[in-house]
Amino acid sequence: MELNQLGTLVLISLVGMVTPGPDIFFVTRLATKSRRHAYAAVCGITIGVTIWLTLTVFGATALLTAYPAILSTIQLVGGLWILWMGIQLLLSSRAQLRDGGVTVATNLDALVGTPRSCLRQGLFTNLSNPKIILYLAAIIAPFLPSAPSIGTALLVIVTLVTCTFGGFMLLATLISTNAMRVKLLKAGPWIDLGAGLFFIFAGCGLVFAGVTSFF
Repeated sequence: MELNQLGTLVLISLVGMVTPGPDIFFVTRLATKSRRHAYAAVCGITIGVTIWLTLTVFGATALLTAYPAILSTIQLVGGLWILWMGIQLLLSSRAQLRDGGVTVATNLDALVGTPRSCLRQGLFTNLSNPKIILYLAAIIAPFLPSAPSIGTALLVIVTLVTCTFGGFMLLATLISTNAMRVKLLKAGPWIDLGAGLFFIFAGCGLVFAGVTSFF
Protein backbone atom coordinates (compact mmCIF):
# COMPACT_ATOMS: atom_id res chain seq x y z
CA MET A 1 0.00 0.00 0.00
CA GLU A 2 1.38 3.40 -1.03
CA LEU A 3 1.57 6.34 1.35
CA ASN A 4 -0.95 8.44 -0.59
CA GLN A 5 -3.46 5.56 -0.47
CA LEU A 6 -3.00 5.23 3.28
CA GLY A 7 -3.46 8.99 3.67
CA THR A 8 -6.70 8.91 1.68
CA LEU A 9 -7.96 6.01 3.78
CA VAL A 10 -7.18 7.91 6.98
CA LEU A 11 -9.00 11.01 5.70
CA ILE A 12 -12.12 9.00 4.79
CA SER A 13 -12.02 7.29 8.17
CA LEU A 14 -11.77 10.61 10.06
CA VAL A 15 -14.72 12.05 8.14
CA GLY A 16 -16.75 8.98 9.04
CA MET A 17 -15.67 9.20 12.67
CA VAL A 18 -16.95 12.76 13.17
CA THR A 19 -20.35 11.91 11.67
CA PRO A 20 -22.87 12.09 14.55
CA GLY A 21 -23.50 8.65 15.99
CA PRO A 22 -23.73 6.78 19.31
CA ASP A 23 -19.96 6.93 19.90
CA ILE A 24 -19.79 10.71 19.41
CA PHE A 25 -22.85 11.34 21.59
CA PHE A 26 -21.55 9.05 24.35
CA VAL A 27 -18.10 10.64 24.54
CA THR A 28 -19.52 14.18 24.33
CA ARG A 29 -21.99 13.50 27.11
CA LEU A 30 -19.30 12.12 29.43
CA ALA A 31 -16.76 14.82 28.57
CA THR A 32 -19.15 17.53 29.76
CA LYS A 33 -19.03 15.91 33.19
CA SER A 34 -15.61 14.27 33.57
CA ARG A 35 -12.49 14.02 31.42
CA ARG A 36 -11.43 10.81 33.18
CA HIS A 37 -14.72 9.08 32.43
CA ALA A 38 -14.67 10.30 28.82
CA TYR A 39 -11.12 8.98 28.34
CA ALA A 40 -12.25 5.60 29.68
CA ALA A 41 -15.11 5.55 27.17
CA VAL A 42 -12.69 6.40 24.36
CA CYS A 43 -10.56 3.40 25.34
CA GLY A 44 -13.63 1.16 25.16
CA ILE A 45 -14.64 2.55 21.77
CA THR A 46 -11.10 2.06 20.49
CA ILE A 47 -11.14 -1.59 21.57
CA GLY A 48 -14.40 -2.02 19.66
CA VAL A 49 -12.97 -0.36 16.54
CA THR A 50 -9.90 -2.60 16.78
CA ILE A 51 -12.13 -5.68 16.84
CA TRP A 52 -14.20 -4.51 13.85
CA LEU A 53 -11.13 -3.49 11.84
CA THR A 54 -9.40 -6.80 12.51
CA LEU A 55 -12.48 -8.74 11.45
CA THR A 56 -12.87 -6.57 8.35
CA VAL A 57 -9.28 -6.83 7.17
CA PHE A 58 -9.23 -10.58 7.68
CA GLY A 59 -12.44 -11.25 5.77
CA ALA A 60 -15.33 -11.37 8.23
CA THR A 61 -17.45 -9.35 5.80
CA ALA A 62 -17.79 -12.42 3.58
CA LEU A 63 -18.98 -14.43 6.59
CA LEU A 64 -21.68 -11.89 7.48
CA THR A 65 -22.78 -11.75 3.84
CA ALA A 66 -23.00 -15.54 3.62
CA TYR A 67 -24.80 -15.87 6.97
CA PRO A 68 -27.00 -12.76 7.38
CA ALA A 69 -28.62 -14.24 10.50
CA ILE A 70 -25.40 -13.45 12.37
CA LEU A 71 -25.66 -9.79 11.37
CA SER A 72 -29.35 -9.70 12.28
CA THR A 73 -28.75 -11.22 15.72
CA ILE A 74 -26.00 -8.74 16.53
CA GLN A 75 -28.22 -5.89 15.35
CA LEU A 76 -31.07 -7.07 17.56
CA VAL A 77 -28.94 -7.50 20.68
CA GLY A 78 -27.01 -4.29 20.00
CA GLY A 79 -30.22 -2.37 19.42
CA LEU A 80 -31.63 -3.51 22.75
CA TRP A 81 -28.40 -2.40 24.45
CA ILE A 82 -28.53 1.05 22.82
CA LEU A 83 -32.23 1.32 23.69
CA TRP A 84 -31.48 0.49 27.34
CA MET A 85 -28.75 3.14 27.43
CA GLY A 86 -31.16 5.70 25.98
CA ILE A 87 -33.70 5.00 28.70
CA GLN A 88 -31.00 5.34 31.36
CA LEU A 89 -29.98 8.71 29.91
CA LEU A 90 -33.58 9.94 30.00
CA LEU A 91 -33.85 8.86 33.64
CA SER A 92 -30.56 10.64 34.37
CA SER A 93 -31.85 13.80 32.69
CA ARG A 94 -35.04 13.71 34.76
CA ALA A 95 -33.08 13.21 37.99
CA GLN A 96 -30.76 16.13 37.19
CA LEU A 97 -33.68 18.44 36.41
CA ARG A 98 -35.36 17.39 39.65
CA ASP A 99 -32.19 17.95 41.71
CA GLY A 100 -31.25 21.25 40.11
CA GLY A 101 -28.70 20.10 37.54
CA VAL A 102 -25.06 19.06 37.77
CA THR A 103 -22.27 20.92 39.54
CA VAL A 104 -18.55 20.35 39.69
CA ALA A 105 -19.07 18.83 43.14
CA THR A 106 -21.62 16.28 41.92
CA ASN A 107 -20.81 12.63 42.66
CA LEU A 108 -19.83 11.68 39.11
CA ASP A 109 -19.56 7.96 39.78
CA ALA A 110 -23.18 8.01 40.92
CA LEU A 111 -24.21 9.99 37.85
CA VAL A 112 -22.24 8.38 35.01
CA GLY A 113 -20.75 5.27 36.62
CA THR A 114 -17.14 4.39 37.31
CA PRO A 115 -14.44 4.82 34.64
CA ARG A 116 -14.38 1.04 34.27
CA SER A 117 -18.12 0.94 33.57
CA CYS A 118 -17.69 3.80 31.07
CA LEU A 119 -15.00 1.79 29.28
CA ARG A 120 -17.33 -1.19 29.12
CA GLN A 121 -20.22 0.94 27.89
CA GLY A 122 -18.00 2.54 25.25
CA LEU A 123 -17.01 -0.92 24.01
CA PHE A 124 -20.58 -2.24 23.90
CA THR A 125 -21.86 0.96 22.27
CA ASN A 126 -19.33 0.57 19.46
CA LEU A 127 -19.97 -3.15 19.05
CA SER A 128 -23.75 -2.67 19.04
CA ASN A 129 -23.93 -1.88 15.32
CA PRO A 130 -22.40 -4.67 13.21
CA LYS A 131 -23.03 -2.73 10.00
CA ILE A 132 -19.85 -0.82 10.79
CA ILE A 133 -18.00 -3.82 9.40
CA LEU A 134 -19.77 -3.34 6.05
CA TYR A 135 -18.86 0.37 6.10
CA LEU A 136 -15.24 -0.42 6.90
CA ALA A 137 -15.14 -3.02 4.15
CA ALA A 138 -16.50 -0.45 1.69
CA ILE A 139 -13.81 2.15 2.47
CA ILE A 140 -10.92 -0.29 2.90
CA ALA A 141 -11.56 -2.60 -0.07
CA PRO A 142 -10.47 -0.10 -2.78
CA PHE A 143 -7.09 0.35 -1.11
CA LEU A 144 -6.35 -3.17 0.12
CA PRO A 145 -5.26 -6.10 -2.07
CA SER A 146 -7.58 -9.11 -2.12
CA ALA A 147 -4.96 -11.11 -0.22
CA PRO A 148 -2.97 -8.54 1.79
CA SER A 149 0.23 -9.49 3.55
CA ILE A 150 0.27 -9.58 7.34
CA GLY A 151 2.40 -6.44 7.31
CA THR A 152 -0.05 -4.50 5.14
CA ALA A 153 -3.03 -5.70 7.17
CA LEU A 154 -1.39 -4.67 10.44
CA LEU A 155 -0.40 -1.29 8.97
CA VAL A 156 -4.01 -0.53 8.06
CA ILE A 157 -5.35 -1.71 11.42
CA VAL A 158 -2.77 0.16 13.52
CA THR A 159 -3.10 3.36 11.48
CA LEU A 160 -6.90 3.52 11.61
CA VAL A 161 -7.05 2.52 15.28
CA THR A 162 -4.52 5.24 16.12
CA CYS A 163 -6.55 7.83 14.19
CA THR A 164 -9.74 6.77 15.95
CA PHE A 165 -8.13 6.90 19.38
CA GLY A 166 -6.47 10.25 18.69
CA GLY A 167 -9.62 11.81 17.25
CA PHE A 168 -11.87 10.78 20.13
CA MET A 169 -9.25 11.74 22.72
CA LEU A 170 -8.98 15.19 21.13
CA LEU A 171 -12.77 15.55 21.22
CA ALA A 172 -12.91 14.48 24.88
CA THR A 173 -10.04 16.82 25.81
CA LEU A 174 -11.53 19.87 24.11
CA ILE A 175 -15.00 19.41 25.57
CA SER A 176 -13.72 18.63 29.08
CA THR A 177 -11.62 21.79 29.51
CA ASN A 178 -12.62 23.73 32.61
CA ALA A 179 -14.01 26.67 30.67
CA MET A 180 -16.08 24.42 28.42
CA ARG A 181 -17.28 22.22 31.28
CA VAL A 182 -18.51 25.18 33.33
CA LYS A 183 -20.59 26.31 30.35
CA LEU A 184 -21.87 22.86 29.46
CA LEU A 185 -22.62 21.66 33.01
CA LYS A 186 -25.67 23.93 33.07
CA ALA A 187 -26.89 22.20 29.94
CA GLY A 188 -26.06 18.75 31.35
CA PRO A 189 -29.66 17.58 31.82
CA TRP A 190 -30.56 18.69 28.30
CA ILE A 191 -27.46 17.05 26.82
CA ASP A 192 -28.48 13.80 28.52
CA LEU A 193 -32.03 14.29 27.23
CA GLY A 194 -30.84 14.80 23.66
CA ALA A 195 -28.40 11.89 23.84
CA GLY A 196 -31.08 9.68 25.38
CA LEU A 197 -33.57 10.43 22.62
CA PHE A 198 -30.89 9.80 19.99
CA PHE A 199 -29.94 6.46 21.57
CA ILE A 200 -33.59 5.40 21.76
CA PHE A 201 -34.11 6.32 18.10
CA ALA A 202 -30.92 4.50 17.04
CA GLY A 203 -31.73 1.50 19.23
CA CYS A 204 -35.24 1.18 17.80
CA GLY A 205 -33.76 1.38 14.31
CA LEU A 206 -31.32 -1.45 15.02
CA VAL A 207 -33.98 -3.61 16.67
CA PHE A 208 -36.35 -3.04 13.74
CA ALA A 209 -33.62 -3.88 11.21
CA GLY A 210 -32.65 -6.99 13.16
CA VAL A 211 -36.22 -8.27 13.53
CA THR A 212 -37.35 -7.56 9.96
CA SER A 213 -34.27 -9.21 8.45
CA PHE A 214 -35.37 -12.52 9.98
CA PHE A 215 -38.56 -12.48 7.88
